[in-house]
Amino acid sequence: MRTLNDLSTRLESYLAEIVQAPVQVLRPRRLAGGASRASLSIELEVASGPEKGLHALVVRMDLGGVIHENALSRAEEFRVLEVAHRAGIKVPRPRWLCPDPAVLGTPFFVMDRIEGESIGRRIVREPSLARARQLLPRQLGEQLARIHALDFTQPGLEFLFSPVALAPVRGLLSLAYRQLEKVGEPHPVLELARRWLWDNAPSCPRRVLCHGDFRVGNLIVGEEGLRAILDWEFVHLGDPVEDLAWPTVRSWRFGQDQQQLGGIGSPELFLAAYEETAGVTVDRHRLAYWEILGNFRWAVGCIAQAQRHLSGQEPSVELASLGRRTAEIEQELLDLIEVAERRRGSHA
Repeated sequence: MRTLNDLSTRLESYLAEIVQAPVQVLRPRRLAGGASRASLSIELEVASGPEKGLHALVVRMDLGGVIHENALSRAEEFRVLEVAHRAGIKVPRPRWLCPDPAVLGTPFFVMDRIEGESIGRRIVREPSLARARQLLPRQLGEQLARIHALDFTQPGLEFLFSPVALAPVRGLLSLAYRQLEKVGEPHPVLELARRWLWDNAPSCPRRVLCHGDFRVGNLIVGEEGLRAILDWEFVHLGDPVEDLAWPTVRSWRFGQDQQQLGGIGSPELFLAAYEETAGVTVDRHRLAYWEILGNFRWAVGCIAQAQRHLSGQEPSVELASLGRRTAEIEQELLDLIEVAERRRGSHA
């Protein structure tokens, strides 16, 4: 990764050309979080022209290695952000895209910076955000319904990956398992979970544009609740229940395990707001299945992240620590499958 001074100099040269005016990059700093992408906070002072003034911005760029083979490029993520922003969804306004890696060493885009808290463990614990935690479940349900209502057939979104074409749920399951096979580590619990998930895979009655990583930790939160939804690199076409179950995965509760929805509250408020806004009813049995699948996929994701560190692609203590979490998720998988089997037995 280039130094902050080098990045600032290169950004000044590039952005001056974009806005057709002298600019100065002020107070650059790397933002915490983001295992697959790097984010740089800057203030851009534009001397003249339509953009004259001081702009609070974030530069989003790639890190080393690939977290998932179907992750969007920066150009594709920028396009999705444009569509979401135009539809009034709470996202940072996308400003400029640079697909040329020669400028910063990797493709990047620039978007508005929205102030607030984005670190999951703080969102679920900070006393100053107690009111926000009461408001967030409904806010998240309403926003997710609006995301799922986006027209994915509009021009410019042809790149969106669709696991539905690979036989709905089993398509995603196969992709995750293929990623696990590439690592080549033995994980008996994940083998058991894969077989259970395969045998119990539900159908996909409705296809929507899925965010793909909709959870606490990918939000900006203020005292009034939700300010923005971040990290759109995993957008794809799929089952809406995938997004509904993902924020209930235990890892996204940040230690507040009694609050099943992302460590902030009950899923029922979230689901009720989604159902009211979307005009649909969410099948709770399918939701329970997708929670198990979400844990399976995240366990594979943790293994893959650790491999980025071990392979030397992106040396990082954070990535190494994610690999250590796999055992916790495997225990969660065993517990959830046991509960699902008991419920099925009671309804037999």
